[in-house]
Amino acid sequence: MPRSLLLAAALVAVPTLPLAAAPVAAPRVPIATLNQLPQPLPLPYDAAADARSAVAAAKARALKGHRKLLIDMGGNWCLDCRLLAGVMELPAMRGFMARHYEVVTVDIGRFDKNLDVPARYGIKGRLAGVPALLIVDPKTDRVVNAGRETALADARSLTPQGLADWLAQWA
Repeated sequence: MPRSLLLAAALVAVPTLPLAAAPVAAPRVPIATLNQLPQPLPLPYDAAADARSAVAAAKARALKGHRKLLIDMGGNWCLDCRLLAGVMELPAMRGFMARHYEVVTVDIGRFDKNLDVPARYGIKGRLAGVPALLIVDPKTDRVVNAGRETALADARSLTPQGLADWLAQWA
């Protein structure tokens, strides 16, 4: 049998692998520094909210809307949390976030409140920092950014575009 026929037969016999999803491009953020964010910065965390119910409702909406669940844990006392919220609220980011994520905020007090939420996803004990983001695939209920939950705890060290790019890598 000629070599070209053997190669063709081998290629037909090899099962095809699913193609990886193309990375999602982050929107272009029109500001260069965090100092350019609208003031005052948002206060995204509701200390009186029932975190467990809010997360369950957001997960149901994420599943129905074919989006990922983004659980944003922090406190209004945290500058990095408020900066991240400010970037997510920029007009350039709002549509992107709505297309790719169902966002729910969870107030963690001073690292002493609603800790059952991160524990539900395998994070035991004190969070290493905030904001702590759990990006969850609602179909499997698994964290897709495992090990990177507190990567934005020093959000002020990034540019607004850097924060947008970080969020886009998990979309």
